[in-house]
Amino acid sequence: MTPTPMTPLQMVIAIVISAVITFSLRALPFVIFHGNRKMPKWLPAMIMSILIIYCLKDIGDNMFGVGIPRLLAVVITGGSYKLWHNTFVSMAAGTLSYMGLLYLFSHVLTMA
Repeated sequence: MTPTPMTPLQMVIAIVISAVITFSLRALPFVIFHGNRKMPKWLPAMIMSILIIYCLKDIGDNMFGVGIPRLLAVVITGGSYKLWHNTFVSMAAGTLSYMGLLYLFSHVLTMA
């Protein structure tokens, strides 16, 4: 049984839902340590390192499909952190850019 293809609106909704869930999971440690608890200084760097490794771990042979969007998202995340020194903003920029780039590259691949 062949699955029916998604409409463009369904794809946008799926991407937005994925972005919200991904961003929420990335922000969870900051929510936990907000308020009276003091966040360890090493936690943001550790979170960012894990996210970068997780993001780049399975690029493999699909460099154009997922590799370039992931590498660009890592550069955007690092650049936004360097610019604003705010881990939360850099995670948001990285998440949004990755989801947008993935959407853009998936359309470029289907048009070729």
